[in-house]
Amino acid sequence: MRRTALHGEHRRLGARMVDFAGWEMPVQYAGVIEEHQIVRTNVGIFDLSHMGEIWVRGPHAGAALDRALVSLPSALNLGRAQYSIIVNDAGGMVDDLLVYRVADEEWLVVANASNTARVADLLAQRIGASASVTDESDATAMIAVQGPRSSEAVAALFEPEEADAVRSLRSYACRRSVALVAGSRISLVIARTGYTGEDGFECYLPVDSATSLWRALLTTGTPGAPMPRPIGIGARDTLRLEAGMPLFGNELREELTPFDVGLGRIVRFNKGEGVVGDAALTARSAAGAQVGRALVGLKITGRGIARHGHGVHLPDGRLIGHITSGTHSPTLGFPIALADLIASAGPYPLGATLEVLIREERVAAVVTGVPFVPKGVIGTERT
Repeated sequence: MRRTALHGEHRRLGARMVDFAGWEMPVQYAGVIEEHQIVRTNVGIFDLSHMGEIWVRGPHAGAALDRALVSLPSALNLGRAQYSIIVNDAGGMVDDLLVYRVADEEWLVVANASNTARVADLLAQRIGASASVTDESDATAMIAVQGPRSSEAVAALFEPEEADAVRSLRSYACRRSVALVAGSRISLVIARTGYTGEDGFECYLPVDSATSLWRALLTTGTPGAPMPRPIGIGARDTLRLEAGMPLFGNELREELTPFDVGLGRIVRFNKGEGVVGDAALTARSAAGAQVGRALVGLKITGRGIARHGHGVHLPDGRLIGHITSGTHSPTLGFPIALADLIASAGPYPLGATLEVLIREERVAAVVTGVPFVPKGVIGTERT
């Protein structure tokens, strides 16, 4: 397994380590539920250095990315970000991405760890000589600061004027900055993005500065408030599921298009010739919502927790799909799940009753809205 630059810190803090996408990552420190609640109520610090960072640079980089991805990165204003997807010729999702316009001619593309090499190769193939494509993942650390007190934690790292600029970043905004840590200056890209459903920031910085920034973040805070705590990937998964955020390999898969998982809104058409997947996505869009698959949120009202792969049935017993992600929601106090269903067997209105096969028993479930827990709202049930 590969290790991030913060591996020693995780061991020092007593983390339980697991294999995640070929990386030895901390799954938990104090426990998943406790860490989950820390992020919902205070601030948690995540090591996400396994993620991929690919830079696309040059005067034609934006237009080149338009042809390579389903969205329009060229339309981003300086210092803004967008969620995007890279697809294959059939419109199937190869990976979901975050794209940041860091400078006039510089875009940062962040890929999932297991897909980084493939995404970098596909970008290089599709962009060709139009712009430079550089995979800088091995040289880059990524640290996320998430929770309602996250702005206080990150602002403490900067001089007053820069701290104000960081605090004022809007959601899906980014900037180059310099943090002051133990008398040293650390150059980084900081963005108001995250994967928890809470307010938060993600920092991209050189790997040799990761330990200094990590330790500084864990010792910042407001007098009288709890100190930031390290959070493992276990709580990251329960947090993202409560927020209704899809996970590649679960909700997002190469055999599905963005339209099969409710992400058709990010697809842009009429971008000219040579756009990979454009013809397939145009046809899929025209086919409508009752074709292909549908991603649905479920509240489990019977006994048991729905897990990945469990079958989902209509009350008459017909199998209509499977659970893609499921857990007991620490915030809501009952089991929740996302399900991949046959669209033509629907529609699936809010409140519709379905059944999930758990331990060979059909357990009642109700279609509910997502996110299950809206941003900044603790204990709010969606029905």
